[in-house]
Amino acid sequence: MNVINDDPTETETDRPAGNSKALALAVCSAAIGGTFQYGYNLSIMNAPTNHIQRFINDTYWERWGASLDTSKVTLFWTVIVSAFSLGGLAGALLAGPMAVRFGRKNSLLLNNLFLFLGAVLALSSRTARSVEMIILARLLVGVNAGMSMNIQPMYFAESAPKHLRGAVAFSSAVFTAFGIFMGQVVGLTELLGTEPLWPYLLASNTLPGILQLLTLPWFPESPRYLLMDLGDKEACAEALTRFRGKGTISLEMEEMLQEQVDAGGALAKSQTPWDLFSDRSLHPQLCTIMATSSAMMLCGNDSIYFYATYIFLQAGIPVEKIQYASIGTGACEFTAAVMSNLLIERVGRKMLLSGGYALMAVWALVFTLALTLQGYSVPGMPYLSMACVFCYILSFGIGPAGVTGILPAEIFDQTARPAAYMVAGSLMWINLLIVGMAFPFIVSYLGAICFVPFIGVCVVASLFVGLTLPETKGRTLAEITAEFDRRHPVKMQGAEPMKQHYQLDDRVIALREVTIPTGIEATTVKQIITHSFGLNSADVPLTFKIRNHRGCLIPLNSYIPVNSKRMPYVLEVSTVFQHVIPKPRTVAMTVINKSIRTRLQSAVRRIVRLEELFPQIKLRRHEKIYQEIELMNQQLIFLHKRMQMADSHNWMGMFIRMPMW
Repeated sequence: MNVINDDPTETETDRPAGNSKALALAVCSAAIGGTFQYGYNLSIMNAPTNHIQRFINDTYWERWGASLDTSKVTLFWTVIVSAFSLGGLAGALLAGPMAVRFGRKNSLLLNNLFLFLGAVLALSSRTARSVEMIILARLLVGVNAGMSMNIQPMYFAESAPKHLRGAVAFSSAVFTAFGIFMGQVVGLTELLGTEPLWPYLLASNTLPGILQLLTLPWFPESPRYLLMDLGDKEACAEALTRFRGKGTISLEMEEMLQEQVDAGGALAKSQTPWDLFSDRSLHPQLCTIMATSSAMMLCGNDSIYFYATYIFLQAGIPVEKIQYASIGTGACEFTAAVMSNLLIERVGRKMLLSGGYALMAVWALVFTLALTLQGYSVPGMPYLSMACVFCYILSFGIGPAGVTGILPAEIFDQTARPAAYMVAGSLMWINLLIVGMAFPFIVSYLGAICFVPFIGVCVVASLFVGLTLPETKGRTLAEITAEFDRRHPVKMQGAEPMKQHYQLDDRVIALREVTIPTGIEATTVKQIITHSFGLNSADVPLTFKIRNHRGCLIPLNSYIPVNSKRMPYVLEVSTVFQHVIPKPRTVAMTVINKSIRTRLQSAVRRIVRLEELFPQIKLRRHEKIYQEIELMNQQLIFLHKRMQMADSHNWMGMFIRMPMW
């Protein structure tokens, strides 16, 4: 049983001052070539749709001497659009290994290679008269977007202080919305949305990539990666100083080291997605990110962008003005993301995520009613539909758009975080591909009620988040994990073989590890223990006692000595009151043995490190002594020369030479 410090009353004075300027610049530098690219490359394909489809038909005529019908042109266009999602899936799978191998910052920089290669293919496609080059270009751009959407939130969450972690990580959603807005602006017919300039529109994503290459190398790597993956304490301290300013960084480094010990020590390797699925203790967290990542793409937000053109036409907006109304949808999501970034550290993640899906379900229901009544020529319904579009996008931007990307960084430790982002990112891109391919068929079969499936997704997502996800705002990973364990107690397997290691009484009915925060009453402790063990205190009279690492029993009363994972207690729950005779020599404390083994390994590593550094320390000491001897020799030589000069001249009433002093 682990007793941890849980002090929710954190004041503003407890928070480090931080160097907000350096952190803000690092966020902008990483995001402008990161999630900004996802939003930008997603929206720039709307403007040149007709131009590229015409290019497909012309190219086919030049090659085969025949023209394509509308269905085949649409098929080619679907392949081009789907290539972006397939590339995103590949990028999501590459993000985890690259983040571990090259680090968070270096992976973001290397990711631009896919972007530049795709831009070259897009620029050359019309000259080469090749549709395949456009498909390959979109595939490479998708790889870039898939990697940035997974690695960038990791870099943000690991670089920000605890009290700003949500706001900084939510910046990914802000820049995604900003990228959508900028892609719509650049795609205007007054800029690059014309027929001669569409290759330059597809290649314009190189400018943010160049800007990132020029600015991001000036900022440090993720402090957590430097300390917990590379073991470089000096680089970690320097990075924290850059990001925190003059604040105290020792406490934060201690938290990182403690998290590293809990994860298995410095020798612990990064986990794979298969490890996450195999570890039953991580199933609640894994189910949470899988459900939220899938719901983010299955909720229909991207589909409503497709339906917006039809709605604007029905509302009476001229065809040539629809592009300006579409920009309003991008500006709407960007405004909602900025607003949510300001609210996330006040309202919390759970409220924004659950409330966002609830509002989306309400607006989707109103939207469906408006479309149905619009079919009966009810006046005013097109304008109600248009209002629902903006409200739906606002609700998505307030919560699901940004909170979903934060969760893997907050509920998984350093070793499991890259694999968690691989799972979440893969599901996001797979579901985006499914929705993109299935939505035209949903519209054709369901018509005005095509958003009913999305209403169901939003309702289920809102209920799931509200019932299963604990609030993560301002909480450490240990506190969040303890809350998950309390909500989803893991059924222990093999409890009977474990009894023989502890030499327990036959009347002991349960054995497992429970994490209990400090500062709560004994009755609450008993309730937590009863719930965790699945006991019914009303039917069975229970007696709780704690066996410490010495084998002695401590009665469970209002005061329990604080312990740590290095010296855990063993809680014995008995059906009747009893006095158990301790057997210190026969108690095989497997948990303590593991902790002691970890401490011994840490001590051995420190001794080896000192032995490695001892010759360097000795050499430096000898160099310093040698320098002092050389300085004294020079002083003696100087004094000796002065004495010789003084002895070689007699007093003649004046100083012939400069006096010795």
